[in-house]
Amino acid sequence: MEIGELGKFAEDLARGAGEILRGNYGRRQSIHYKGEINLVTEVDRQSEAYIMGRIRSAFPDHGILSEESPEIRSPSPYRWIVDPLDGTTNYAHNYPCFCVSIAVERKGELLAGAVFDPLLEESFTATPGKGAFRNGERIHVSATENLRQSLLATGFAYDVKTSRDNNLEFFREFVFTGQAIRRDGSAALDMCYLACGRFDGFWELKLRPWDTAAGLLILTEAGGVATRLDGSPYDIHQPDILASNGRIHGQMLAVVEKTKGEPP
Repeated sequence: MEIGELGKFAEDLARGAGEILRGNYGRRQSIHYKGEINLVTEVDRQSEAYIMGRIRSAFPDHGILSEESPEIRSPSPYRWIVDPLDGTTNYAHNYPCFCVSIAVERKGELLAGAVFDPLLEESFTATPGKGAFRNGERIHVSATENLRQSLLATGFAYDVKTSRDNNLEFFREFVFTGQAIRRDGSAALDMCYLACGRFDGFWELKLRPWDTAAGLLILTEAGGVATRLDGSPYDIHQPDILASNGRIHGQMLAVVEKTKGEPP
């Protein structure tokens, strides 16, 4: 299958799973806890079963890495990276900010990414070298050049209450140096919003590949930049990310470096 066809398949998968999320939104959910505050709903599993079933049917030899199930390993160079419901806590509380995130890679290279918000009916997609799109329209990062005028986004890991590495120091410093910060609970949507110019910068700690795989390709194809917090190259297997429109990246890195240098 050509890369373009993989992209169309990924988007179709995300839209199909999104219909499952939308159809169950607002209903009473059966909630299970993977930790003190890290939860999973029955709809996570329904969405995942739909996605994995279609992938296994169309590409039985491909690997699959999904948030809610053990990884399906394969000698195939292709691997799907799936978050069947990014924003589970939001979904469980009927807070309307969540999505489906699906990417496919070949030998570690991202070939297609699709993020679908079923409530706003926004589909973000990208394939390498072809640009990024929202509902078929080309998108680009913002032109904001100064951190002081920038709207930023971040998130907090589930161990924020118990870990010293909890992002609170960075949050405090960016509150004073940026224009404002949003914390909406979906890293995939945060990266897509950065890609289409709604946000100017984004950072987060303790992420997993399914949080960022699709969003990373969409962001970079929209002209954005992503590194680790120390400025070194980022890939989806790194836990921390600092992403921006490119124009404020150095300013964000300077804030991070200053914060790291301050005594606790």
